[in-house]
Amino acid sequence: MFDRDNWNEILEALTANTFRTILTAFGVFWGIFILVILLAAGNGLENGVKKGFSGIATNTMFMWTQTTSKPYKGLPQTRQFDFKNSDVDALKQNFPDLLYVSPRNQLGGYEGANNVIRGTKTAAYTIYGDYPELIKQESMDITKGRFVNQQDILLKRKVAVIGQGVIKELYAVNEEVLGTYVKVNGVNFMVVGVYNSKSRNNGNAESAQKNIFVPFTTFQQAFNYGDTVGWMALTANDDASITKLKPKILDFMKARHSIHPQDERAIGKFDLFEEFSKVQDLFSILKFIAYFVGTLVLISGVIGISNIMLIVVKERTKEIGIRRALGATPGAIRSQILLESIFLTITAGMLGIATATGILALLNKVLDSMPSEDMMFANPSVDLSVVFFALIILVGSGLLAGFIPAQTAIKVKPVDALRTE
Repeated sequence: MFDRDNWNEILEALTANTFRTILTAFGVFWGIFILVILLAAGNGLENGVKKGFSGIATNTMFMWTQTTSKPYKGLPQTRQFDFKNSDVDALKQNFPDLLYVSPRNQLGGYEGANNVIRGTKTAAYTIYGDYPELIKQESMDITKGRFVNQQDILLKRKVAVIGQGVIKELYAVNEEVLGTYVKVNGVNFMVVGVYNSKSRNNGNAESAQKNIFVPFTTFQQAFNYGDTVGWMALTANDDASITKLKPKILDFMKARHSIHPQDERAIGKFDLFEEFSKVQDLFSILKFIAYFVGTLVLISGVIGISNIMLIVVKERTKEIGIRRALGATPGAIRSQILLESIFLTITAGMLGIATATGILALLNKVLDSMPSEDMMFANPSVDLSVVFFALIILVGSGLLAGFIPAQTAIKVKPVDALRTE
């Protein structure tokens, strides 16, 4: 029940020494402010890093061939071998938890030898032979036309999907791209699509726009690759982990190519899901540190409030004695001290939350006005659960700060209190 007299007394007690009250409340204000800012900064960094994984099927691993490191079944050490088309079908049949098995071939490289011609212009690009499923595994958007489709694979069509970087170097401004031809190593391909990559490509966003994608089967035929597969992108179903499937997949491929079971060098691999999990673990640690540091700062403020409340109780010893003599119960005295402590703590804490929220809103406005493609920091914010957690901390802190002074107050005997000068 709201008691106006009690609240008037609380306000009078806290405003009796305004400067002391402000200094005391600042500890709690600063603690909760630091907690919110640290959590928001961690979220901003996490959002920025995860933006680099946007559009990528993170439950993916990449696999390619290297030279063997052990002799096996009469075959020599340092033997070279290749994946074959039949390996793709075998993986699909034997591992039902694999959502996509995408064989890939690659020709040339960014800033390598010139391998693409259009009219009088020549340039060097990476040419990929791919299946349609790649669009679901890579971080790219089709801005014009389409990507490679199944009919392209079956009919071995000479079609290509090019990046914005290719258009900038080989085409005039505002020139129509779809339906034109580019010559790759002497073979003409008709452009049927334009992509825009969201990948930073190891920090180089520009090179990610300078690729050309053609049908996998066309690539093998046009560039005399036979049934060779350069590497594969394997994506597991959502309810399966590619990291857990990886050892079985590697053992299966070793058996198919007569590789020693303990040969760790023969098949190269990169587990994207494992790396993504490390990033998530890192941010979990950062979040724990933010809570830990913020809570420590908050506790220091709570200790300050507790000390000041002890001083206030000491100053009001005579008043407490009079109230006890007039019939005030220990519970009434205790609740009065606790209410003062909780009120001061929550007021300072909510002001800290409001100030931090205002700063974050201003920061987000500034970030929204800046180019964000390569920025590793995005949308620093905290969710409602954090605010709710902070409120629980504030209430608990107020109770903790007022408990010892309250216990001290109810131990004061009326007679001794009245004798105090």
